[in-house]
Amino acid sequence: MLSFLIRRLSVVVPTFLAIAFLTFVAIRLVPGDPIEVRTGERGIAPERLALLRHELGLDRPVVVQFLDYLRGLAHGDFGVSISTKEPVLREFFTLFPATLELALAAMLFAVILGVPIGVVAALKRGTVLDYALMGTALAGFSMPIFWWGLLLILFFSVDLGWTPVSGRIDLLYYFEPVTGFMLIDSLLSDQDGAFLSALAHLVLPTIVLGTIPLATIARMTRSAMLEVLSEDYVRTARAKGMPPFRVVGIHALRNALIPVVTVIGLQTGMLMGGAVLTEHIFAWPGIGSWLIESIERRDYPVLQGGILLVSGLVILINLMVDLAYGALNPRIRHGR
Repeated sequence: MLSFLIRRLSVVVPTFLAIAFLTFVAIRLVPGDPIEVRTGERGIAPERLALLRHELGLDRPVVVQFLDYLRGLAHGDFGVSISTKEPVLREFFTLFPATLELALAAMLFAVILGVPIGVVAALKRGTVLDYALMGTALAGFSMPIFWWGLLLILFFSVDLGWTPVSGRIDLLYYFEPVTGFMLIDSLLSDQDGAFLSALAHLVLPTIVLGTIPLATIARMTRSAMLEVLSEDYVRTARAKGMPPFRVVGIHALRNALIPVVTVIGLQTGMLMGGAVLTEHIFAWPGIGSWLIESIERRDYPVLQGGILLVSGLVILINLMVDLAYGALNPRIRHGR
């Protein structure tokens, strides 16, 4: 296990360097200058433009800019936002709790529904129920996030008026954030109705963001369960007269969860990317909205730092998933 961990950690630095380089180059290929985007149609004197570009270091060769950026990263400096003049790291951790709350809620929604759906479909293989569940999962996987989000808003928010359209909580509630998680902070505030308001705002974004991982988890759970149910130890357990719940829940499901955990880990990383569209649709003040606004403003430091930090979280999640294998199945030996 230790040797496996060391091997995985040894590729983290090259991976970060590759992501930093690709991000640094890619965002500079997008048409538009940060200074000209900020001035808009009013324009700016060429002398003033040259001075501002010099102050931001944009007049130097790209290679020199990249090396300076790497030196800053080595000291934990992710740069300063061109628009807000705030450190990128501070802005990231201010907005990250909102994205994390949404991602956790979406993954919880996907796991709670996806795993049971997959198990039931496997146990009812070839029946109408199996086809209905997997057909629904396939439809959920195929729906674009922006279309699905707008459809839910039109039906539940506009037509029925059951849920709010955007934001994290009604504007009539105000309290200082303690944890950054609106559900927890609303409970700590002791304001009547604050928690229900925060929960209502979370419902639609959770469904939209969690639909695709739900479908993926359901299909993977079904596939893994079908494979495990045909194993000799499952047939032996049934022959011994064990209760069906014990055979399925203990002997079959635990071993079937190994590939499912892999999918959950990968989907959790993908949720960070999917949250960009979801947050934009529902005006959710998180990392996704922050990055989209930074693209529109050509805020290079925010884009570079934000993408690098999100990538680091994805790498960390994948590492944790690999380490979880041993807990689910002691037969797995990472050291070999």
